[in-house]
Amino acid sequence: MSETARRGGGYGADEQAGILIIEWSEDGAERSARWRSENRTPPPRRVVVADDRMRADDAYRLACEGTALLWRGDFQNARQLLSAMARRADRTPRRKRRARGKAGDPPPAQRFHLHRQAQGQRARVLGMLLIPVDAGHVIPLRRAPDVRDACQEVYGPAEEPYVVSLRELQGLIGAHEWRTKGVPIPALGGERIHPHYGVFSPVRGEYIDLVARAPLPSAELAYDIGTGTGVLAAVLARRGVARVVATDADPRALACARENVDRLNLSDRIEVVQADLFPPGRAPLVVCNPPWLPARPTSPLEHAVYDPGSAMLRGFLAGLPAHLTPDGEGWLILSDLAEHLELRTRTELLDAFAEAGLTVVDRLDTKPTHPRATASDDPLHAARAAETTSLWRLSPA
Repeated sequence: MSETARRGGGYGADEQAGILIIEWSEDGAERSARWRSENRTPPPRRVVVADDRMRADDAYRLACEGTALLWRGDFQNARQLLSAMARRADRTPRRKRRARGKAGDPPPAQRFHLHRQAQGQRARVLGMLLIPVDAGHVIPLRRAPDVRDACQEVYGPAEEPYVVSLRELQGLIGAHEWRTKGVPIPALGGERIHPHYGVFSPVRGEYIDLVARAPLPSAELAYDIGTGTGVLAAVLARRGVARVVATDADPRALACARENVDRLNLSDRIEVVQADLFPPGRAPLVVCNPPWLPARPTSPLEHAVYDPGSAMLRGFLAGLPAHLTPDGEGWLILSDLAEHLELRTRTELLDAFAEAGLTVVDRLDTKPTHPRATASDDPLHAARAAETTSLWRLSPA
């Protein structure tokens, strides 16, 4: 530990404003600042002040014990320290490797939950390295980057100092870079979609390609349920659908989709509206790409991946017949990764179709091409290697 580190700290809350406060001792005085966490992580109860003399082993040990490190040294040194802590967190203890070899691999569902558990623990430990930020989103540290635009996009104006984990701050910076440069979409002729923080980036292009090649039942009207960045609505409009209504319940997704629609000059054909699922009325085509895994999300970005109890999937299927024209189709884009992880069976999915009064017209399949599909060191490699992404064409029975 740094010779200048001092124990103390905790948190409080401004109940009227709903603002969380982090507290610590420094230079013989009690200090406090606003605590920011987009993941709704509570402020750490124990805080020490640390600088460039902090060793990685000491930092990792303190973080594992639940003690946060409020950084007062060089910003780039803080980044290096976080990387060193991550390397320690990623080491598999020898005794765990031996136990795994004796007992064999656990069942897929258990392996998934253990993996999620380990991810959560890793995130908690790495989230213990904290950065002070002054009013106006200015970091008062040597060699600190200009993060004003990145923080403004997520937090809004900052009229007072605050403290944030370096890991979250790096996420904001990365999201700002993605938002600035965008993601090229082959199905849009290489034009770019610009994701906002907390809105899933369309980097897995296989599901977009399925929507780009499935035969259209009509070019008159389509609904895009849970539009996110608006990429599927844009693909449908570029395929010739005269009017697309894109819905989402998340304000960030709505702002993101509207911005992308404007960038692509499609605002005369795509209407972005706030709705839990469906807009009023019926359409000959209703498209939905719900979260693929029935598990609880732990961050804003994970809401696009994890769907507790398959609530959105079941809500879409249950409401689909009432929002389709008699000869219309519902397109469900879904990976079978949950089936390979034994979180949901194919029978359960087909039963959900039948319970909603839907029949399968056709199914288009594709294999994922993202790097994790071939990463043999991924704990979920076997499931990912077998994964297929499908577009189910559904119609009322």
